Amino acid sequence: MSRAPQAPQRVLIILMGALGDVVRGLCLVDAIKSAWKGCSITWLVEPACSGLVKLHPRIDKVIVFERKRGMAGVLALRRELASERYDITLDLQRHFKSGVFSWMSGAPRRIGFNRKDAKEGNWLFNTEHVPENGERISKVDHYLSFLVPLGIQRPPVLSAGLEGVTLERVGATWKGLLSSPYLGVVLGSSWDTKDWPEEGYRGLLSELKASGLSQAVLLGDRSKVEMSKRLESAAPAGVSVVNLAGQTTLEELVAVLHGAAVCMGPDSGPAHICGAVGTRHVTLFGPTPVGRNSPRGSEDLSIASAVGCSPCKRRTCPGLGKVCMKLISPGSVVERIRAARVG
Repeated sequence: MSRAPQAPQRVLIILMGALGDVVRGLCLVDAIKSAWKGCSITWLVEPACSGLVKLHPRIDKVIVFERKRGMAGVLALRRELASERYDITLDLQRHFKSGVFSWMSGAPRRIGFNRKDAKEGNWLFNTEHVPENGERISKVDHYLSFLVPLGIQRPPVLSAGLEGVTLERVGATWKGLLSSPYLGVVLGSSWDTKDWPEEGYRGLLSELKASGLSQAVLLGDRSKVEMSKRLESAAPAGVSVVNLAGQTTLEELVAVLHGAAVCMGPDSGPAHICGAVGTRHVTLFGPTPVGRNSPRGSEDLSIASAVGCSPCKRRTCPGLGKVCMKLISPGSVVERIRAARVG
């Protein structure tokens, strides 16, 4: 009787980039760990998202690529990867850089995106490729397609390993200001074209009580601090605003999003963190495609205005003043927030 092939012992996952991509890719970890008992998983990431990856309890090792070190960083990474002796590398990044790092891993099986979905010649560095999907499926489903060549079934319930990151776990001094139920308000994204105008947020706060909520928690990076202060000072009577813009670590951000009754904001990393922890998120879309990027579990809450140039997939608006985002009204957002709470 022939024996079943031995499960791989060492797997490297390469996904270094945007927060939203990294959090969506985390669902592969539990699927692989559950299928291959005793398998060790290493995740290669850049500093900006390393704190998020380190929150996953089933990732055995996190390697942080220090891009600012230039060639010295590349050489240090090459030495570390060569010492690990990986069996399989999953290249989820699809750019030239990740392809080179996949090749550096020395794994005999290096699985990446199909040539038509890859960029910058990435496909040349990998030995196997998942089928072409284009943008017909969500980014989460595209990542899950990497399970097929591994012979692993898609799990019935997806987990990003962030379920245990709660407000009870963090010790921030501002925690006592939050009162449930509250609305998580994400003030921006990594693209200027995806951002809702400040007037939209002002209108949302003025209509917030119609959603059944009376507290809004403002979230964003340091670039949104001044805007958050203006919104805080302009909040109407009866609406409590807790301004946490520029004040949270990644772990604290996950905990605040996890504890919210519902969240809202543009297509961004926090939106996909909500998808990972089960918090409903009203997502405002302009330059990016809704079907590809709606947070998991909140697809029905996405809002996109009917503008012919959308989705343009551009980081800079070509002279139209971000009309796609300006046409999303505060009232329509309030309606979706109400629907999220009822649903």
